[in-house]
Amino acid sequence: MRVVIAEDNPLLRDGIRLLLTDHGLTVVSTVDNGDDLLAAVGEHRPEAAVVDVRMPPTFTDEGLRAALAIRATYPETGVLVFSQWVETRYARQLIAEHPGRVGYLLKDRIVSTDDFVDALRRVAAGGTALDPEVVRQLLAAPAVDAGVARLSEREREVLGMLAEGRSNAAICESLHLAPRSVEKHVTAIFTKLDLPQARTDHRRVLAVLRYLNAAR
Repeated sequence: MRVVIAEDNPLLRDGIRLLLTDHGLTVVSTVDNGDDLLAAVGEHRPEAAVVDVRMPPTFTDEGLRAALAIRATYPETGVLVFSQWVETRYARQLIAEHPGRVGYLLKDRIVSTDDFVDALRRVAAGGTALDPEVVRQLLAAPAVDAGVARLSEREREVLGMLAEGRSNAAICESLHLAPRSVEKHVTAIFTKLDLPQARTDHRRVLAVLRYLNAAR
């Protein structure tokens, strides 16, 4: 898997490069700003880009805006952004407009090597990877949605974990539930949100979007 890294801190940038290389990933380019990131993605067409939210020149939201541009222009490239805190405005836009191949982790998560690499692989494969704190802040003040309002506390908990990009098996392990119980909760979520039967995993994405949109 080929990856581009965008991080203005040279020590952290080199550390991520070494981490990914040690796990068998190919880092095709490392850059320190949004413009060079877009150029590198256009040149190399990597499977994924690792992007710091705050980069030159203003160190505010350049990374997230570049991530939005990548997802719009190069939909085959997944984007995993990371930050010290949650930028809810652009994070919600990124997830709502491009629900697949996106991830948002807090920088503390990079300390956990397995979590970070697993999240990057999941994003490159077309899935999502949201830090639990990102999900919590995006859902902190939900607006009224009749379908979402019908969800039980346990169903909300399961849907929150779906938003993090977790599989049914991972939810079973985290909540200490039997596979059949998780399947019943997921089916109940789809039913209460009035999501029609589909052959793909799009219902999961639609359910997560309904949940996130309720926080607007």
